[in-house]
Amino acid sequence: MSLPVDDLQCPVCCDFFVDPVLLSCSHSFCRECVRRCWETSGSRECPVCRKRASKAGPTTNLALRNLCETVLEARKGSLSSEKEKEELNCDLHQEKLKLFCLVDKQPICVVCHSSKTHKNHDCSTIEEAVVDCKDELSSTLVRLQQKMDNLKRIHTNSSYNIDYIKNQAVETQREIKAQFEQLHQVLHREESERLAALKQEENEKLAGMRDKISEISEEMLSLEESFSVLESELNADDMTILQNFKAIQDRCNTIPLGPVNMSGILIDVSKHLSNLKYSIWENTNDHLQYTPVTLDPNTAHPYLILSEDLTSLHYSGQSYGCPDNPERFQMSAEVVGMSALGSGSHHWTVETGSNRDWLLGVTSASAPRNADVSARPENGFWTLCYRDGELRAMASPPTPLVLTKEAPVRRIRLQLDYNRGTLCFFDCSHDDDDDTLLYTFESTFTELLLPYFYTQSHHPLRIFPESVMVTALRKEGSKQVM
Repeated sequence: MSLPVDDLQCPVCCDFFVDPVLLSCSHSFCRECVRRCWETSGSRECPVCRKRASKAGPTTNLALRNLCETVLEARKGSLSSEKEKEELNCDLHQEKLKLFCLVDKQPICVVCHSSKTHKNHDCSTIEEAVVDCKDELSSTLVRLQQKMDNLKRIHTNSSYNIDYIKNQAVETQREIKAQFEQLHQVLHREESERLAALKQEENEKLAGMRDKISEISEEMLSLEESFSVLESELNADDMTILQNFKAIQDRCNTIPLGPVNMSGILIDVSKHLSNLKYSIWENTNDHLQYTPVTLDPNTAHPYLILSEDLTSLHYSGQSYGCPDNPERFQMSAEVVGMSALGSGSHHWTVETGSNRDWLLGVTSASAPRNADVSARPENGFWTLCYRDGELRAMASPPTPLVLTKEAPVRRIRLQLDYNRGTLCFFDCSHDDDDDTLLYTFESTFTELLLPYFYTQSHHPLRIFPESVMVTALRKEGSKQVM
């Protein structure tokens, strides 16, 4: 004889008992239900007979709990069996589902296959479809796992980037103060404004980085949910996989699996330090040194050390923990200038000194930063190379250069005429003002160019400063650069 369902239901919630407890009056309730009743009434009374319960905690009614669990499990098994029997047949024709429509991504019967809906659609057998669908879902699972691994790596690096950004701000602030100290009497106002701009950018970068971390965390949470759903579906029975396949695949296809955009996350150090003294020349009548090209530290290979004023570099042989940001060169010891070169004429001079392993020139702005490519024009590089005592123009093929003077090359001047498509290299190592043309690249430049530097020498390459004279004119308070 079966027990009435009412005897298995809590008098408070009117549902099957969950963790039932037995009071001294012999009435049973869900543990959570009786607790809420006591909290609401303020007294430990039986919700049915109002008899006061003992001070000790109510005991678990093990027999009743086991009985409820047995009945619920039996009901669940019965419902699942009935549902499975219903799902094995087509809802429209009550025929057994023997085919899988490859167009609509759903199981169908033979009558469905002959109908207008699926008549011209490619189909496969249920057995073949299960294998194919599992393979496809497994591939999707692998891609999601790769995305998750990539997000975890970026999330970890992003936390490190916050410390790096703070360190950038500290170092940049120190250099700003050092340069402003030289002209502090007349430049106090300018110094304060630039420090405020740096602080504002630091806050913006940190806020943006925190937002990026939060965004990545949310995306990771979403991926974890999709990952869990996909794993559950792969462990389900074959028919459930086929019936839910389209919905699951549509859900997975909405998840972007491309790389996370982390460009522009670092402080633009060059904006604060590049030609700092020259940029405030209106506040002084002294002669200033101007460097036509300054280096972008956010692009420097981790083994390169840049000077504080961003005008020299040398090779260290060890990494100093730079972030793996997209702008940075990762394959070899390279760095580019911060200012892109376009229409017009541009020139700068590099002092190579005792450095015997270098490449100098220009590179296109879109040249790869994380790939090992030859510094040739077809790859977006126009350079001169000095290595093993030999000077070569890195054309295709490389062209050895014969020096007309016995003294080694110690200073190179680069002259870029963007509109004419020429890049000239001059040897200006000597004091006789007799600059010697070493080589001329001729090309049709189609995008912005960046000054390019490479070295694996501990001896520095230094961008030579130029003297600029600032003279005040009386006409309407204007000034002229001479």
